Amino acid sequence: MAAGAVAQLVLDPHKILIQSYTIGLGGIRANGFDANAIDKNPFKCPDMEAAGKMEKRIETIKNQGDSLGGIVEITAINVPAGIGDPVFDKLDADIAKAMMSIGAVKAVEIGAGIRAPEMTGFENNDQLTPKGFASNNSGGILAGISNGDKIVVRVHVKPIPSISKPQKTLTDQGVATTVSTKGRHDICAIPRINMVCESMLALVLADHILRQKMTGQNLNSIF
Repeated sequence: MAAGAVAQLVLDPHKILIQSYTIGLGGIRANGFDANAIDKNPFKCPDMEAAGKMEKRIETIKNQGDSLGGIVEITAINVPAGIGDPVFDKLDADIAKAMMSIGAVKAVEIGAGIRAPEMTGFENNDQLTPKGFASNNSGGILAGISNGDKIVVRVHVKPIPSISKPQKTLTDQGVATTVSTKGRHDICAIPRINMVCESMLALVLADHILRQKMTGQNLNSIF
């Protein structure tokens, strides 16, 4: 992604590294995390056992002429604390907007995300210790501003709508009929969408860092 590569030039002086991987596909979730496994399977999944199940699920759905969705997690480390805004230009709000701008994305989580309502305040709070935050339920963003911890984003990707399996529709005259997509089409947007998500996160972080610099703030001296 050209735009993401340009944005990375802004991030490189801060040693910000962005990575994405698949944690869910067709209802199958990764249970473990092995960074070395990500590049060893076609789904960019950090759990080789789950990747094997994903492959079988893909084959089954492909034979049915249908498609699948999934979940991609995107992280960014070494993000300086202090970028973002407490109200109108919240860092997490801008990240969510960018991710939702990707056509197939239907939901975005930051940090604990949809698990947060299941926690108590004590469980959800990221307590501070001499070594840093004891947890990262905030996903590296507090009150719309980065806190120096790892940025953690998850996007939920819908199944591709172009499928060969017949579906109900209407003609121009409103008569009931069926339609199916002919020719080649992907079964799932994953893992192609993973790099798009990385680029989107890079663009948002680069934008916020440049905004800070425009105010005359020297990020290197602060962080």
